[in-house]
Amino acid sequence: MSAFPLPPPMRRALDLAMVAAEAGEVPVGAVVTHQGEIIAEARNAMRGSLDPTAHAEMVAIRHAATRLGRSRLDDCTLWVTLEPCAMCAGAIALARIAALRFAAEDPKGGGVVHGARVFAQPTCHHRPDVIGGIGEQEAAAQLREFFAARRA
Repeated sequence: MSAFPLPPPMRRALDLAMVAAEAGEVPVGAVVTHQGEIIAEARNAMRGSLDPTAHAEMVAIRHAATRLGRSRLDDCTLWVTLEPCAMCAGAIALARIAALRFAAEDPKGGGVVHGARVFAQPTCHHRPDVIGGIGEQEAAAQLREFFAARRA
């Protein structure tokens, strides 16, 4: 746990990640804020929905776009408990999300600071402001516990 309280959107994302784990999904939660208010939230739901694109980020982005009635979320922040994969990073860029805040890095599947590094590519037309490590210890612990239980 951090010595500082987590921002409420990341706290909510971590709570959603726990709900995902309880449902047998990889524990990832995501929240979209607009003008400081949570307007959309989601958790991983690939297994339950039989949809390989139902990552928490993708679902939250869809809900936010619907709520705001537009596809461009250029005044929104996405809070997520795990570094987005390349698919989700691509969706973040396409949605023109202003800022990305994530908890744990994902050296194996990440697409922001690892792997494809989507926002660093010259073909990426939008790069959000990115800050990682917010709630990293708690998110990493959730993931470790989830996968340890699956291996047991």
